Amino acid sequence: MVGSECLFCKIVDGRIPASIVHQDEQVVAFRDIAPQAPVHMLVVPKLHIPSLEALEQEHQALVGHMVLVAQKLAREAGLAENGYRLVLNCGRDGGQTVFHLHLHLLGGTSLAGRMA
Repeated sequence: MVGSECLFCKIVDGRIPASIVHQDEQVVAFRDIAPQAPVHMLVVPKLHIPSLEALEQEHQALVGHMVLVAQKLAREAGLAENGYRLVLNCGRDGGQTVFHLHLHLLGGTSLAGRMA
């Protein structure tokens, strides 16, 4: 899916409602509708990038910004002391189900020994 038909692009554009926890000029972050942990948020760039494999050198600052936003959200959610996980899935075999780059922030429980 490209741009206007992409689920996350529709959330970014406000065409689909989401529980938004952060928004700035580069990214939107919202709560996952099928959480895999007590805290499960997604950090999504406003720019449609299908996956990690589509990243170019020009996206370096954007990806860094995504990580720093996730860190801020983790701290605000009280996850920093005990820890949290950041996940970027790439491609079908890597577990990517929405083909718009996104970073998962998971926490609020022990994730030790779990990869998902």
